[in-house]
Amino acid sequence: MGRQPRLPSVMSDPLTNRGTAFTAAERDRLGLVGRLPDAVLTLDQQARRAYEQLRRQPDDLAAYINLEQLHDRNEVLYYRLLTDHLTELLPIVYDPTVGEAIKTYSHEYRRPRGVFLSIDRPRDLRRSFEELELGPDEVDLVVVTDAEQILGIGDWGVHGIQISVGKLAVYTAAAGIDPARCLAVVLDVGTDNETLLNDPLYLGVRHSRARGERYDAFVAAYLDTVSTLYPDALLHFEDFGAGNARRFLERYGERYRMFNDDMQGTGAITLAAVRSALDVTGARFGEQRVVVFGAGTAGVGIADQLREAMIRDGLDEDAATRRFWLVDRPGLLLDDMDDLRDYQRGYARPKSEVEGWAAGEADESGEGSDEESGGGGSGGDTGRAADQGIGLLTTVRNVRPTVLIGTSTVRGAFTRQVVEEMAQHVERPVIFPLSNPTEKIEAMPADLLRWTGGKALTTAGIPVEPVEVDGVRHVIGQANNALVYPGLGLGVVVSRAERLTPGMLLAAAEAVAGQVEGGGPGAPLLPRVENLRASSAAVAVAVVRAAVGEGVARVAPDDVVQAVQDAMWQPAYGEAARSSG
Repeated sequence: MGRQPRLPSVMSDPLTNRGTAFTAAERDRLGLVGRLPDAVLTLDQQARRAYEQLRRQPDDLAAYINLEQLHDRNEVLYYRLLTDHLTELLPIVYDPTVGEAIKTYSHEYRRPRGVFLSIDRPRDLRRSFEELELGPDEVDLVVVTDAEQILGIGDWGVHGIQISVGKLAVYTAAAGIDPARCLAVVLDVGTDNETLLNDPLYLGVRHSRARGERYDAFVAAYLDTVSTLYPDALLHFEDFGAGNARRFLERYGERYRMFNDDMQGTGAITLAAVRSALDVTGARFGEQRVVVFGAGTAGVGIADQLREAMIRDGLDEDAATRRFWLVDRPGLLLDDMDDLRDYQRGYARPKSEVEGWAAGEADESGEGSDEESGGGGSGGDTGRAADQGIGLLTTVRNVRPTVLIGTSTVRGAFTRQVVEEMAQHVERPVIFPLSNPTEKIEAMPADLLRWTGGKALTTAGIPVEPVEVDGVRHVIGQANNALVYPGLGLGVVVSRAERLTPGMLLAAAEAVAGQVEGGGPGAPLLPRVENLRASSAAVAVAVVRAAVGEGVARVAPDDVVQAVQDAMWQPAYGEAARSSG
């Protein structure tokens, strides 16, 4: 075949490469004569060819690999393809396909993308960023994971870099965050995944997951370093362990510009859906009684966001907290339980409250666990006494909730008996089975609607086809965090907010709810993902205004709408940079 000539840097760098779109004049100026076929294609033509190649892939994992290879060659073309087909490709570049890609990362590895920080070499932490040669005003967003609890599949060590990469891809495609101003990071602190530790091709640190003071010091050093080097960047935490995610947010949230999507993003999108449901019922937040099934990172994060909305509706914090009942593996969380996590204790109910609860018949919720959020479920309600655990059915029977939310990953936990019990006491029960994928959802929306005669107001954590009940076509919105976090991030970038406040999260949720189409029978509670880029812009505008109003914005644009539009990077070829080699 002969020797392959070295590619000039303008072609080897995916941020500057444009392949066959280099014009004849650019090829002459940049030293590319003879390095490309004669034809000059437009970006539209390149995107059409790339899409044809993608469609020929045999399965979703192969499509993911094909897209990542394009990502490594030409970022503009990659994001043009992703933007043009966002609804179709979002499940490929992120959940659920990225989960499969993570499992095979060490075996499918081709080239590095992102920053790999080893706990065994903490002295290299600062140098790892400095060698990127990026100035303090050249980074807007850093997504980091330690990969302890990834997308319901658990601990995957250094493979978690793909989560950070995928998250950034959504930020750019959905909200126009400039990819040249983003960093994907993995904190490689070891893994407890024995399959990885016994795999000779595993690419990460080959020992069990570090914990305790050593781990905490490494995370603290990361935050100090990245915030010092890139003082304007939003620091996004993703898929940390249940206890660590909340602990770090509480410890550092006021000091750094931090965001945790598993807690705050999930809470915000659920808040948006509840806001839409209350617009239908005409009720107020402060009047709701909420049962959350699965009291892990996601479930408690949702409770936090809904509680904040109740406080803004006029309740004090204690009164708002008393409107939540959280059910997890041991049953309803009670204040005499000695194995509760710190973040669960605030929602534990007094044991005296359940002493008079009547025993009921067992439900059919089965058993399971919540690997993603640390929650789970008691595995069904047998009407047991308080010291044996109060299950979901008994909780629903006695609380008579207006809102039931599932983050348990317990398939079928919302049984017909549970749902009909709730519907006896509420005209329009709000029921959100948010666990995903499909094999872990608490109930299918079609069943919820049938069991309630079409009265349930529901959304799901998975895409669901419309459901017809009694002649009414119900469109089911998807509680996808991508409706919130890209616009939220863009709003922080535009406002240069000093930190992320509860008011900014609430503004993001209300902006999402405000985009719901129509309000007639069967209307969805959340906007469609098809309009994600426009939706993200609207969320960003609301977040900027909230940041300015709360006094945390360091930039207060005169025209917020135009400032957001101007900040959104577009996948288009600009002036070709001069080659350095």
